[in-house]
Amino acid sequence: MSQKFRKIQNANDDSTAFGKWFATAVYDQHFISTDQLAEFIQTQATVKKSDIKAVLDELGGAMKHFFELGQKVKLDGIGIFKVGFSSIGTTAKEDCGAQTITTRRVLFQPESKRVVVGQTTSKKGKIVQKFIVAKTLVKDVVFEETFDTSLLPESDAGSESGSGEGTGGGDTNP
Repeated sequence: MSQKFRKIQNANDDSTAFGKWFATAVYDQHFISTDQLAEFIQTQATVKKSDIKAVLDELGGAMKHFFELGQKVKLDGIGIFKVGFSSIGTTAKEDCGAQTITTRRVLFQPESKRVVVGQTTSKKGKIVQKFIVAKTLVKDVVFEETFDTSLLPESDAGSESGSGEGTGGGDTNP
């Protein structure tokens, strides 16, 4: 299997990328449930589906508990989760407080590792490594163009160009 994508053209006249084509991810309209995830994990491990499901069901509550304590949660092989928020700006320092927090969200930083891809020698004779930072979860994901419009939301079906939103040319971080 592979991550599907389709080609869309940036149709935003105000964008510096106007007219350029970009690959954009296409997702199945169905989510993988906790039950389906537990079923899959059961085939990869020696733990029963019921035990896996129980752990996954408790994961959200456990993460919330540690978020309330101001902690970040690191899941090995997955990444780091932490609380993020927005607040209303105030002119006086003393007016800024918890009451000005407006939007709460969970921020996710995928686990990554440094992968050496080569080396050069500097003018001073030092060996300098060239490396990339590979996101562990997506490092080996295969990509494939799709023409299956059943995977698209109804509003996008049949559309060959987009507004340019979310199509800035890809993630600048590897």
